[in-house]
Amino acid sequence: MQFTINMELQEVERSENNVENTDYFVKDESVMKSALDVLTEISSTKRVVLNAEGNLIPNAVAVANIVTENMLKGNSSIQDIKLDSVISDEDGQMTSNIKIIIVKN
Repeated sequence: MQFTINMELQEVERSENNVENTDYFVKDESVMKSALDVLTEISSTKRVVLNAEGNLIPNAVAVANIVTENMLKGNSSIQDIKLDSVISDEDGQMTSNIKIIIVKN
């Protein structure tokens, strides 16, 4: 028996002007696991937006610091941080949220 495999390569163009955003939602899990997930994403897209709300905001800040200060020290930076709060229409409870934009140089 003889098998033949045909494969085609596709060329993908990426422009530096067209920066892709990858949203990463911080979950209630190990901060180091989240940091490794973000590191994997930023290596391919060069820009990651960390999103967190409520009690997970400190985890998002920790992940951003681990990635920029330890894993990619000198090769990445925090471009922007946005804080906001939303008041629920249902029960009037306020929930804070954060967006941290990390870019790889």
